[in-house]
Amino acid sequence: MKVGVTLPQFVDDPSVALTAAIRAEQLGLDGLFCFDHLWPIGQRGRPAISMPPLLGAVAAATSTVHIGTLVARIGLVPDVVLIETFASLEQISGGRLIAGIGTGDSLSRQENDAYGVPFDSAEGRRTSMAIVARAVRARGIPVWVGGGRPSTTALAVEVGAAVNLWEDSAVRVSELSGAGYEVTWGGPLRGDAPTMAEQLRLLAEAGVTWVVAAWPESLEAVAQAATLARGS
Repeated sequence: MKVGVTLPQFVDDPSVALTAAIRAEQLGLDGLFCFDHLWPIGQRGRPAISMPPLLGAVAAATSTVHIGTLVARIGLVPDVVLIETFASLEQISGGRLIAGIGTGDSLSRQENDAYGVPFDSAEGRRTSMAIVARAVRARGIPVWVGGGRPSTTALAVEVGAAVNLWEDSAVRVSELSGAGYEVTWGGPLRGDAPTMAEQLRLLAEAGVTWVVAAWPESLEAVAQAATLARGS
């Protein structure tokens, strides 16, 4: 099981995220991930550093850690633009990109409406997600599909992607991994390092291949928890 974190991108100063990225790599964490939002959900007016340029800067500032989207949202830009964004990030990072893709929901629709960007039906967004996922996979880039509706989860197998669950239970992870899905997990890890390590162990036993912790109070504590969970 690999362990990563989301970066602090809902800030005015991009150096906060870049400093965090460099420190996370120094601590031996496996991945650095960005959301794809124009503002924090439900908090229009708060700052948000755009995902593509931030990940490009992180890729240039690091050398070994994976970078990824959690998740890039279908429909915020045209499909071909998203595909080429992933291709560029893959080149800049030297093959370290993980392309997390999601269809969004009614909460994220507010961003589309605010800027006059069409918000397609759920079925239309799933169709676009399949197109993007297949195109990105064809370039050799790993893809994670944001799990939600059963039809979206099933799409992951069709396109050869992992399912990403956000703050879901170890029971749900076990159900999906037992059914043959590759499962990754994102969400907050809470408590001190030993407590977080126990959460990681439970998720690992349930079958996750990756855990991505929401931006923590302490990167050091997450790194220590990862070491404890791996028994080293």
